[in-house]
Amino acid sequence: MLDLAYIRDHKDEVREAFKTRAPKLDFDGFLKLDSARREFLKELEALRGEKNKANDKITALLKEKKDPKPTITSMKVISQKIDDLESKVGDFDKKSTDLMLIFPNIPHKSVKKGVDNTQNTQILTWGTLKKPDFKPKEHTEIGQELDILDLPRAAKITGSGFAVYKGAGARLQRALINFMLEEHAKEGYTEYWPPSLVNRASMTGTGQLPKFEEDMYRLKDDDLFLIPTAEVPITNLHRDEVLKEEGLPLKYTAYTPCFRREAGSYGKDTKGLVRVHQFDKVELVKFCKPESSYDEHEKLLKDAERILQKLELPYRVMQLCSGDMGFAAAKCYDIEVWAAGLGRWLEVSSVSNFEAFQARRANIRYKPKESGKTEFVHTLNGSGLALPRTMIAILENFQNADGSVLVPEALRPYLNGLTVLKK
Repeated sequence: MLDLAYIRDHKDEVREAFKTRAPKLDFDGFLKLDSARREFLKELEALRGEKNKANDKITALLKEKKDPKPTITSMKVISQKIDDLESKVGDFDKKSTDLMLIFPNIPHKSVKKGVDNTQNTQILTWGTLKKPDFKPKEHTEIGQELDILDLPRAAKITGSGFAVYKGAGARLQRALINFMLEEHAKEGYTEYWPPSLVNRASMTGTGQLPKFEEDMYRLKDDDLFLIPTAEVPITNLHRDEVLKEEGLPLKYTAYTPCFRREAGSYGKDTKGLVRVHQFDKVELVKFCKPESSYDEHEKLLKDAERILQKLELPYRVMQLCSGDMGFAAAKCYDIEVWAAGLGRWLEVSSVSNFEAFQARRANIRYKPKESGKTEFVHTLNGSGLALPRTMIAILENFQNADGSVLVPEALRPYLNGLTVLKK
């Protein structure tokens, strides 16, 4: 959530930012609402002052044994006006809060202004794209031939957009999760195993609600949500808390299944594992002081990149323009891995700095010793990594002409030394 005082003092900046981030928002309508609220608030404060004076006058009249009835009558009129205005201000407060909850974050000054992904900037590439002397197969064909991926049975037991991993495929999935968690632990991340269901306050705290409720799976009887990412429960571990300055930055990692309805995305990137409704992911989350958050953002990017480097998978890093960033991000990098069979780049991680946007919504603060006044921390997160597209990249980039797939060296210790997947 944006700071209301900042919005009032930087109207033109916010309006300009919303042109690419939220062009349909009626920002000027919000400003009129806020102005009207403040006028009512001024009137309310004036009436409260009159009521206090009337109370003092009644007390004085009683001491002087004079009739206070006329003053009491006038105070009742004032009290009724106060009640009416308090109700109106309360309505304005709710409307303002509801609108502010759907305001996106303001892009950092280093973020390029743009409308969509065609205006993103490539920062770097790593690795060499293999040029096999045979036509590479797509992961769906590889998975079927090796009997490690069963999409038809997943569709039978659940529906489209789900996957069943079998045999060596299931073992490879488990190996990837263990490998990623172990690597992040080496870099000082504390591992968590959070619930996969969270409440409405948690989803609101990280920015999924109210704007993206249609994309979430919800248990209506309990008003709980299946998590779209471990970012939600991990960030909300510290909701309504004041963190110790000397403990910052906090670095957490977690593996969870993730669930996304992808409402409005049906028919787009739906082949195989490219876009599924349930998938596994290892997440990285940081809580840090504002002055160090962009240094920590760059470190977080490197931590996610390191996984792909150790897996020997070619990738590129894209800095997203203002119009392509997620709702809560102030700055975001996407890491895209090369899929040889599909012949294109696939996003496996978004590494974002949210600045104080989530912390303000979730009320996560710290108290600097220098000022002694509580401030909001900055929160960051990135996938380290998402499993389905990492699996695609391994199957498609490490395939051989005979249909077998080499196991990346980094994963072999997690598979009892298995070096190749074959029929």
